[in-house]
Amino acid sequence: MAGNSSSWQRDEYRARLLNCRSLLETLRTMSDAPTEPGVPHLTTALTGPLLHLESHLLAHQTGIEAWLRAQWRETPAPFYASVDLRNAGFKLAPVDTNLFPAGFNNLASEFMPLCVQAMQSALERACPDALGVLIVPESHTRNLFYLESLATLAEIVVLAGYEVRIGSLLEDLSEPNEVALPSGKRVLLEPLIRRDNRLHVDGFSPCAVLLNNDLSGGVPAILDGIEQPIVPPLDLGWWRRLKTEHFTEYRRVARQFAELVDIDPWLIDPLFRNCGEIDFKNRDGEDCLARNVDELLAEIRVKYAQHGIDREPFVVVKADAGTYGMGVMTAKSGDEVRALNRKQRNKMASSKGGHGVQKVILQEGVYTFETWTNPDNRESAVAEPVVYMIDRFVVGGFYRVHTGRGVDENLNAPGMHFQPLAFHQSCNTPDPEREPDAEPNRFYAYGVIARLALLAAARELAS
Repeated sequence: MAGNSSSWQRDEYRARLLNCRSLLETLRTMSDAPTEPGVPHLTTALTGPLLHLESHLLAHQTGIEAWLRAQWRETPAPFYASVDLRNAGFKLAPVDTNLFPAGFNNLASEFMPLCVQAMQSALERACPDALGVLIVPESHTRNLFYLESLATLAEIVVLAGYEVRIGSLLEDLSEPNEVALPSGKRVLLEPLIRRDNRLHVDGFSPCAVLLNNDLSGGVPAILDGIEQPIVPPLDLGWWRRLKTEHFTEYRRVARQFAELVDIDPWLIDPLFRNCGEIDFKNRDGEDCLARNVDELLAEIRVKYAQHGIDREPFVVVKADAGTYGMGVMTAKSGDEVRALNRKQRNKMASSKGGHGVQKVILQEGVYTFETWTNPDNRESAVAEPVVYMIDRFVVGGFYRVHTGRGVDENLNAPGMHFQPLAFHQSCNTPDPEREPDAEPNRFYAYGVIARLALLAAARELAS
């Protein structure tokens, strides 16, 4: 079984590598294509203020790109990342930055060449002499959505010119396990082996290890002290990293950027607080949490009044470490925190993998006034853009859409779906001849804000 699976994998990768040259040629000629890649229809309420912000970014595009290039020379970008954005019309800001992203299968296929070139840059920087790459994934063997993402990530690395194998951390995996996916792709998961201070799978000793596991449960012993380069580094896992630290760095970045383009940094920066440890089940720390919710709401009201915004502010309370939209609630008063019932407290107390939540971040809620319209029935649903980057390059993204959630709710929840967001040519290239709200220009604004979050993560890594 192992031999047959490995043989299939080698043949499959050879076939994909034969397509790489034509894919890269597509990238080189993309700017001459007669039509733009399709994007979901979106509408934006309160377009005036956001048009002003977009126009401002377009007017400063040359300075912005020069400033970002200087930042990357000083502080290299993380290996890859995805950034959740919220577009309130009057404000465009990141609300989460994931340094071990999944969801690669949701990116527009037209931009595979852009992903490939960015992957080449990232791997050359991480390990210039690398020939083979071992991907260490999450242990979601029953999550076909994740496995589709894993298959796409492996394909990107293969097309970048590297041999790829996938080494699983599953303790009960004793032989290779090939999984057929709904897309027609297949993933071969192999037992991860450690010899001395090197990682292997059967018959393959990689030059570099690509981690696609956020380490919410800590660093497994098999990964500790490995001599091969591991990207992203283990220290960026959720076992150690905190969102409050990330948004502290982002605040510094936003202020520097705001000074560069002469805007109020609040327009791109969500206010936030934390209040130490909390035990939702036993209600320890509840009063501190409720008091900080009220104080943060008061701060937001001041900014709303300053900018003439007639909206009710809200706060998002979420785990200070972790992903998958778990341990998240919204509140419009401290009393809502005190009024949580037992079921709600238990939900807030648990994060990915059943790990307890002891620390939370209180973040300014940013409305999403973007909608995606279903072309079949013309029904609209709230949406938020998620932007993907490999190295320092924006390589695409998608809209997270949820038909059952409102403009002030978390969309990263069961029932969501995704609509590929194909950037016009490149997200980094706006079109000054078109309106600020035109697709490439709106996406340029997304790409700028996402790269600011990436820069904050780079500074986390360097600190």
